[in-house]
Parts: sequence; C-alpha cells; structure tokens
Amino acid sequence: MKLLALDTSTEACSVALLYQGGVIALDEVCPQQHSKRILPMIDGLLAETGLSLTGLDGIVFGRGPGSFTGVRIGVSVAQGLAFGADLPVFGVSTLAAMAQAAVRLHQATQIVAAIDARMAEVYLASFACDANGIVQPLTAEQAVRPQLLAPLGLSGKVMAVGTGWQTYAAELQRAQPARIASDILYPSAQDMLSLAQQAFRDSLFVSAEQAEPVYVRDEVSWKKLPGR
Repeated sequence: MKLLALDTSTEACSVALLYQGGVIALDEVCPQQHSKRILPMIDGLLAETGLSLTGLDGIVFGRGPGSFTGVRIGVSVAQGLAFGADLPVFGVSTLAAMAQAAVRLHQATQIVAAIDARMAEVYLASFACDANGIVQPLTAEQAVRPQLLAPLGLSGKVMAVGTGWQTYAAELQRAQPARIASDILYPSAQDMLSLAQQAFRDSLFVSAEQAEPVYVRDEVSWKKLPGR
C-alpha cells in the first residue's frame, strides 16, 4: 500500500507518505503560506522515495474542520493530483487526526480534540481508541462557543489536544476535565495515514470528483464582519 496524505486545514502544512510499511512525514507551521509550500513538500517526499504520483495507490486529505481557505486548498490540491494521476482519494477528519496523534504519542484511550475556530468558537469532537489502536468518534463534530459546551460526560483518563485547548482551557475544562497535550496543536498527515489504511482495504476511497470538504460551520459565517 502506497498512500500520500496532505493537510492544510490549520496554521500547519503537513504531508506524509506511506511506503514499504513505513511513514515519512513533513510538518511545517506556515500560516497563509500553504498554497506555496504544499506542492514543494509533496515533491520532496516523492523524490526522497523515488516514487511518482502514478506509482501511488491513493491520496488522503484533511477534509476539515479548520480554516475555510485552508480546507479548500487541501481538497483542491488532492483533487488536482488525483485527477492527473487517476488515483482515488479519501478525506480524514482533522479532529480525528489529532486524536490519533494522542494515541501514537501518549497511548491515550479517550481524547477530546478542539481547534480554535476564531469568532469565539472551537471545532470539537471526542474520541475513544479501539482495540486496534484506531480512534473512533464518540460525538459528532461541532462548532461551539466553549462557555456554552455541554458536559461531555467522559470519565477516567481523558487527553485534550488542539489549539482550542490552548485558547480556551478554563472554559473547556469545565465541560470536560482533561490532561492537555501541549505537543499536539495541529493535525498531522502521518496520523491521517493511520486512519485511512483500513478505509483503503475496505474500498472506501472515492474518485477525485467526489472529494468533499467538511466545514462544520456554514460558509456564510466566514464572511468578514461589517467594518472589519
């Protein structure tokens, strides 16, 4: 299985390649530079392994939630590459990717992922790790004001990941006490690969034209406020 993953949904730009059973990854924090950095990063990984796009089995992309512009860039790049190389694609939740990083780095079993969504909101969802070490959603993804978040009801050891926990720690802790992992702020493409492998085996990858972003918050909400 040879899969390329990419994500541009947050301040980070991330690419990873599953090749010969191993993963090679590049992660950069480069706000507003995604459209300039993503293709050179992909070219660098392919050159390092000697692979071409046509030698891959599929492309994985961060489908959101996240920055409206960033999510669009990621989906568009995935579609363009997939069209050109006639490859199937698969979208992975950015929140699930961060939760998967908590399993990889901290052996977490229950995780609440939250991305700072601006406009005084966070994108948030909770997950549990299954027997195969893959996170499964416990709640739907939502855009919510942290102070209005209803108690999530998780007990035992809970890990918190994402920029939302950095910005709104006190408010989110009231809804769900958790240990904050300060080393997991953004989704990484390498964790998207972990989530996509079973989907590939189950033939859940789709054609490029079926690639869909997930914004959670309506597009209209992204329009600038009057006077801004």
